[in-house]
Amino acid sequence: MLVIGIAGGSGSGKTTVVRKILKSFQANEVAIVHMDSYYKDSSHLSLDDRAKINFDHPDSIEFDLLYKDLLALKNGHAIEQPIYDFISSTRKKETVHTEPKHVIIVEGILLFTDPRLRDLCNIKAFVDAEPDERVIRIIKRDTEERGRAVQDVLDRYEIVKSMHIQFIEPTKRFADIIIPQGGENQVAIDMMVATIKLKLQQEGIH
Repeated sequence: MLVIGIAGGSGSGKTTVVRKILKSFQANEVAIVHMDSYYKDSSHLSLDDRAKINFDHPDSIEFDLLYKDLLALKNGHAIEQPIYDFISSTRKKETVHTEPKHVIIVEGILLFTDPRLRDLCNIKAFVDAEPDERVIRIIKRDTEERGRAVQDVLDRYEIVKSMHIQFIEPTKRFADIIIPQGGENQVAIDMMVATIKLKLQQEGIH
């Protein structure tokens, strides 16, 4: 079994990279774990306090649970992956049943800030993109998927930017592969797929 870690700034194109990697494998070969699912539940907070949550700071993630679930998958056990509702900033009661597969892809902006998660990853990739491109994607995502007003997204971007510089950008040095231009870099994605398949072959899986 291989655990592939994919990190990178908010709006860098991680989701597109994952989607393109999946096209090269059968559905029963790959399981996906989203770090976004492991944001801490904030149902105990008031709506005003929930609006102040800094989703780009490591303290917002329940890393212990994410590590526990990844370790369980790596050891061949199924998990119940949480579902996070970004509109209400709470965890849903429902979960996503996730079975262990030959390849586990875990992705998230703060993934490489936790040394335990880095150690679990057989391959670590960092998806890179220019700040202007990331801003455009963040605005599109937060307005369409998270119900936020454009001005609110822009007002929060200074925090997003400072968190990126402080916590996310420095983890690029832990990456085995850097994917510039996000999901548009097909050459880098092809190299990533080839690396995964080679490692699977070496383990006698693929």
